[in-house]
Amino acid sequence: MPEGLWLILVLIISVLFIILGTTRLKLHPFVVLLLASYLAGALAGLPVENIAVSIARGFGDIMAYIGIVIVLGTIIGIILEKSNAAIKLAELVLKLVGKRFPALAMSIIGYIVSIPVFCDSAYVILSSLKKSLVHQTKKPSVALSIALATGLYATHTFVPPTPGPIAAAGNLGLDDQLGLVILFGLAVASVALFAGYLWASYAGKKYKTSEDSETFIQNISENIKLPSATKSLLPILIPILLIALRSIATYPAKPFGTGFFFTFLDFTGQPVNALLIGFLLSFLLFPKFNQETLTGWIGDGISAAAPILLITGAGGAFGTILKETQIGETIGNMLAGYQLGIFLPFIIAAAFKTAQGSSTVSLVATSALIAPLLSTIGLDSLNGKVLAVMATGAGAMTISHANDSFFWVVTQFSGMDVKTGYKTHTMATLIQGVTAMIFIFILNLIFI
Repeated sequence: MPEGLWLILVLIISVLFIILGTTRLKLHPFVVLLLASYLAGALAGLPVENIAVSIARGFGDIMAYIGIVIVLGTIIGIILEKSNAAIKLAELVLKLVGKRFPALAMSIIGYIVSIPVFCDSAYVILSSLKKSLVHQTKKPSVALSIALATGLYATHTFVPPTPGPIAAAGNLGLDDQLGLVILFGLAVASVALFAGYLWASYAGKKYKTSEDSETFIQNISENIKLPSATKSLLPILIPILLIALRSIATYPAKPFGTGFFFTFLDFTGQPVNALLIGFLLSFLLFPKFNQETLTGWIGDGISAAAPILLITGAGGAFGTILKETQIGETIGNMLAGYQLGIFLPFIIAAAFKTAQGSSTVSLVATSALIAPLLSTIGLDSLNGKVLAVMATGAGAMTISHANDSFFWVVTQFSGMDVKTGYKTHTMATLIQGVTAMIFIFILNLIFI
């Protein structure tokens, strides 16, 4: 069997093992992902002595990227819940959108927040608000969870200053045309958002999660004391604002200069530092500073974060093993020889994304691969290059599954098992990617 086909088969076997292991065998996802990493490495022919090293490195890399963010975000969520600030936040959102369309509200919030904030971090930050809305509105958890995830995902792959789209634009010679990339990106991301919202609404009627059966204070009575709106908003709003300002400050044009203010924003806007500031601001919600709050509430947050950390880390290990096998590169090189026009960057990026899990890596690798092919596929004009970035972004969201940290953040913070995650979140990213690509093809017919 040709090596390329065998590597694709390895990917399929590994994913099936994860699905069957967690659903039929009822194994914990951490164990299944760990075993899947060894299985994929062995089947792909990686040197035996390197498999464990790669697994450990992958686990460590993903923890360095999002581990502390998950812990701090989870603690903030527990504090918001125990102080009733989550109820206050839900009240504020419902006053703006009413009880009929909370899922649409989560989609739009996600769409806006993910322009400057990585979707993984943003989902952690916003999960407590989403959870509170689930119980205040009695709407299905899946609907709001997937609506938030797809809203975040829409702008994550299309709109600078997110690193993936910026890197892709740079690889295709669009450094001085980022404004045009942003305009097209916002339009394409809007279509992806709408597709994600429609799927979330449908999936919410069909699937349940543990969040739907949790006990929660449903009605706000006079006996429940709610914190002020300002105190409730600060732990969520300030981290988002700091991360957003850092994205602007580090833009190539350096709009805030390079002095003290830039250094301040560059430091405070790093996700770990921003979440730490949010965590400290959540102390304003403590009714008392005693052992119950300072040890109990924070301890509950740390305990809740532990399984999420392990599963996310194991997902990072699995993704690293797949990267070591170079499945994405193999598939990309196989496809590069075909005359697929605007669909070439989409298919290659989707292959990269599905094989190794990172949308950013998919955007960077695909754009570098297709850069010398632009004239061949008729995309060497200004609009053609911009649409090539869009097509690459559409592929880079197709599909999010077990080797993607965002998959595990969404499922673990939403009470989903792996099977439900594949049926809802993974399917949502497939629908978003394909729908966005159809829209991009129409734009290609108009502008090229």
